[in-house]
Amino acid sequence: MNKRIIGVGVAAIAVAALALGATGCAAEKKLSIAFVMGAEGDPFFQAMKVGAVAEAEAQGVDLVWLGDPAEYNVATQVPIVDNALAQNPSGLVLIPTDPDGLQASADKAVDAGVALALVDTTISDSSRAVITITGDNADGGAKAADAIAAAIGYTDGETYEVVVGLTSATATTNVGRLDGFKARVASDYPGIVIKDVAYSASNPQTANSNVENWLTKYPNLKGIFAIDGTNASGAAAALKSKGLVGKIALVGYDAYPGNVDLLKEGVFTALIAQDPAAEARLAIQTLVAYIKNGTAAAEHDVVIPNVTLDANTSADDFLKYTYVAN
Repeated sequence: MNKRIIGVGVAAIAVAALALGATGCAAEKKLSIAFVMGAEGDPFFQAMKVGAVAEAEAQGVDLVWLGDPAEYNVATQVPIVDNALAQNPSGLVLIPTDPDGLQASADKAVDAGVALALVDTTISDSSRAVITITGDNADGGAKAADAIAAAIGYTDGETYEVVVGLTSATATTNVGRLDGFKARVASDYPGIVIKDVAYSASNPQTANSNVENWLTKYPNLKGIFAIDGTNASGAAAALKSKGLVGKIALVGYDAYPGNVDLLKEGVFTALIAQDPAAEARLAIQTLVAYIKNGTAAAEHDVVIPNVTLDANTSADDFLKYTYVAN
């Protein structure tokens, strides 16, 4: 499923000369890229911002970075996209919080002549986007199932109760990871029983409460798959507070610096890491090239591989894959 990514070469930005009467002077029109993510405070999106800012500077374009400070939902994101489009950007990088709920916003952008890139998540009909970029979510879910099975000492004929914490029931990343997890469990670990799923809206406190409820409801719980970084943070806090570290296998997504530290301490069995900065850089490279040259990327759907971080990961790889915000 993984596709090789080749960086898009970009020439210098062309300027539009505007006649200013008899003076013969000209003004430059600078390209601008609006970037609308999910929950802005999430370390995943902060790491993505590092890549976006660096690439915008390299390309000589203005970056308009927008997002709800904490909430990951349609209700807050739609007006933020409207605000971005009101600034008449040349391009829009959008991380849709819901495939149907953001469809109209994406269509509105394209109808207005704004070049569209979809990053991390996508919409129901992405055919009008210049490019879609995401991590390999099904693969990440499968890797999480393998890590939990190894941690609990999975044996055929035995039964093991696990639960899954998500941010959203519809965000395409969450759906893909859950589907990949379920598929690997069904094919390789039929004794693992998914007892429940719960949603946090990218709020670690809500994720913590979800895990607290599970620990009461399922006293024989053996594993937790925290499908994104905020759920991972909340789950880790709950296990630590209950003195259950090492007794319940915890596999999380996203290499938040704090969660990487907890992995090294043994709180996490494994973390599935992405490369959010690379996704942002590629999106901006592609949009700038498209806006200037009218040529779409060679690959419309780009999938960036995941990496599993665990106790055997080298110091160099921890340094390479841990998300940074500056």
